[in-house]
Amino acid sequence: MIIIEDILVSEDILQKRFVCDLSTCKGDCCIEGDYGAPLLNDEVLLINDLLEKILPYIPEASQAKIRDKGFYTNNEDNSNYETELMEDGACVFMGRDELGITFCGIERAHYEGEIEFKKPISCHLYPIRVSRNKTTGFHALNYDKWDICSPACDKGEKEKTEIYVFLKEALIRAYGEETYAAIADAAKTLKE
Repeated sequence: MIIIEDILVSEDILQKRFVCDLSTCKGDCCIEGDYGAPLLNDEVLLINDLLEKILPYIPEASQAKIRDKGFYTNNEDNSNYETELMEDGACVFMGRDELGITFCGIERAHYEGEIEFKKPISCHLYPIRVSRNKTTGFHALNYDKWDICSPACDKGEKEKTEIYVFLKEALIRAYGEETYAAIADAAKTLKE
């Protein structure tokens, strides 16, 4: 682990290569798994305020589930929020395009100019997962290696793109330009 300010960054994020390959994986990370996407407290409030603008960008079944049960739930230990899931395990905000590739309804609403919020930071940062220590304030950034993302690893190798480079926009959004520059510097130091 590399320490940058109050952030512990896994060396995998600096060295492993990764570029999403939606044409191959079809966005299975939005469907597979046992839990919804982690949501920060302020994201729950923000999405709630934007919900009526997001709903037209998700399937009718998802709209019905949100109206019936809401769009978020507590995780197993009630320590954080996460997106609600459909019966098939898909995120409640997920849809599929004509090619069968998943999309995020929140992100679609953003790209259509309906909302400024892009999507939950946990989704934007994937395959990085963030653990927060509420006592110390430290964040730990770890690479969530998952077999369904092997096409992304192959594409990252082909394009010679490390995780931190692929996620530059998300890392800057989450931690700022200076922290990203420090992460990039740490990656260069590791290569030497």
